Amino acid sequence: MHYPVDVFIGKIRDYDGSRPSAIAKVQMDGELELTELGLLGDEQAEKKIHGGPDRALCQFPREHYEDLIREFPEQAALFCAPAFGENLSTKGMTEHNVFIGDIYRWGETLIQVTQPRSPCFKLNFHFAISDMASQMQRSGKVGWLYRVIAPGKVSTDDPLALVSRLSDVSVYDAAAIAWHMPFDDDQYHRLLSVAGLSVSWSRTMQKRRLSGRIEDNSRRLWGK
Repeated sequence: MHYPVDVFIGKIRDYDGSRPSAIAKVQMDGELELTELGLLGDEQAEKKIHGGPDRALCQFPREHYEDLIREFPEQAALFCAPAFGENLSTKGMTEHNVFIGDIYRWGETLIQVTQPRSPCFKLNFHFAISDMASQMQRSGKVGWLYRVIAPGKVSTDDPLALVSRLSDVSVYDAAAIAWHMPFDDDQYHRLLSVAGLSVSWSRTMQKRRLSGRIEDNSRRLWGK
């Protein structure tokens, strides 16, 4: 399968009442350079939780905007790509049919799915919906992140094409294991066994196995 893709990059901006963010992105056209840290010219405000080799690109399914418009009609005008700060926007790819470790060819590059996107409190501010991040996490409609395993030139006319599938753990499954289940050592071991899982998620799952407990996500979801 080949999936046409819209491409977006953004610069860091200041926001009254919230921290700086590069969530506001603009659509690109033509040829771009994809490095191991993402698209040249794309920025991330807080490198500890955004960006880096395992989070070089963010993709969000366009289908989810239709659901959000139905759920939040008063904010309908906001719900179109790239409102969630995604670099890549597609139809036909969702958390249910994209798997951790999947390798896609994009132009002359290769990119690999590393983890679901972990929604953070900045989304609450961005959409003026107090629990947006929490709602996204509960639904599993969060998108996913990539590492770049072969950098190079890409064009906004180049589709995404799956070239290797390395696991049976979908992005939705990974989100469910991390966020929707009570403590389950077997499922954490299953996720840790997946080729391509990000270092961050590998560390979190291993910490759970060692400590016997699930970490507190309230600061990420609520900024507190």
